[in-house]
Amino acid sequence: MEVYAGIDLHSSNSFIGVIDGQDRRLYRKRLPNDLDTILSALAPFKRDLVGVVVESTFNWYWLVDGLQEHGYKVHLANPSAIKQYEGLKHTDDDWDSFWLAHMRRLNILPEGYIYPKEQRPVRDLLRRRLLFVKHRTAHILSLQSMISRNLGTRTSVRAIKNLTGVDADDLFDSPTLVFAAKNNVVVISHLTKIVKSIEKEVMSQVKLRKEFKLLLTIPGIGDILGLTIMLEVGDIKRFAKVGNYSSYCRCVKSERLSNGKKKDENNRKNGNKYLSWAYVEAANFAIRFCPKAQRFYQRKKAKTNGIVAIKALSNKISRASYYVMRDQVPYDVNKLFG
Repeated sequence: MEVYAGIDLHSSNSFIGVIDGQDRRLYRKRLPNDLDTILSALAPFKRDLVGVVVESTFNWYWLVDGLQEHGYKVHLANPSAIKQYEGLKHTDDDWDSFWLAHMRRLNILPEGYIYPKEQRPVRDLLRRRLLFVKHRTAHILSLQSMISRNLGTRTSVRAIKNLTGVDADDLFDSPTLVFAAKNNVVVISHLTKIVKSIEKEVMSQVKLRKEFKLLLTIPGIGDILGLTIMLEVGDIKRFAKVGNYSSYCRCVKSERLSNGKKKDENNRKNGNKYLSWAYVEAANFAIRFCPKAQRFYQRKKAKTNGIVAIKALSNKISRASYYVMRDQVPYDVNKLFG
């Protein structure tokens, strides 16, 4: 008898539902997030279990890894792609767990990618780097705004990164403004050190694999962006077509049209936000170092605006990188821009 299990995972507990091949409910219970407890609950069904479906939440690592290490076939459900019957008046964790198992039984489960356990720590460290970069950018923009507001001049990002506490003394006449500027300078300097230390640690642990080295031939992609793309992609073969990849990178439009008019937006957050950031960064670098990329950007900007133009360029770069990774060929600027 074939058996299917669904686990609706939460921060402190999980609801487990088990069904058979005729959708008969064999087991239902809420359990604490303890691996031994969950394994004990599934043990009577282990021999017949075709698969265990775990909802992809922020804390799935421990559960998926533990189940796989004990011989269970685990499927990671993609919540943003799961469609339930809209006529339902009431759903709860009980219903959700059985729905996960039901979709696995029908082979219609939208699955997420279970990233290899041994590579996750380095990938997550690079993700943490992005958090510090965003904090640093916030302080840089704050200091830029303060200078522009009080002095009527604009200071470049590079100049602000090079400021010291002594430089802050000469910026303003007001002691209060000097005090505020010094705090920004100290935080920016500290965050820069953290970012560099993370980069050093990551590069000491991993190198660009052979299939990803050719990413460096794309203008705008350097070592850190190349490593980010490699660690977020994992296996490029999991994307059947270039459109699947660019959609996963959040580089395509997300809108619902009717009669030529925009009615709504689809799930624009469905995808990988870190790859989205990486390709936007690559696009910003590309317009500085690649004349053809700059011309493309300027044409798009003239028709729309700078944000749309950067996203359009990031989409082209993501599509180019897909073929570079899949076919193991160097980047060709003429193929991309015609």
